[in-house]
Amino acid sequence: MTVGERIFHLLEEKGMSQKEFSDKTGIATTTISDWRKKNTNPGSDKIMLICVALEISPEELLSGVTEDSTRGRTMDYMVIPKGTEERELIELFNGLSWFDRNRLIEYAH
Repeated sequence: MTVGERIFHLLEEKGMSQKEFSDKTGIATTTISDWRKKNTNPGSDKIMLICVALEISPEELLSGVTEDSTRGRTMDYMVIPKGTEERELIELFNGLSWFDRNRLIEYAH
């Protein structure tokens, strides 16, 4: 099963229309329709948006491995929208040296 096919299968399973899916992801309905009509897959820039909307892991979307599998369950994913304070904090943190990161974590604890 391709990623595009898996998306439509999950939409059907969740009772979600393409319009609802479009609203949740910000992906144009025409783009979503093209995945089905042209038998194509979404671009890598859309994967996390799709996973959040469908409440699944990237692994489940890309490989079909489901929750009852233990493979890959140690990973956790989070989508943080641009322009939020949380995103700003993470970007600032990423710019720190390892020493300053450790000091900040100690301070936070």
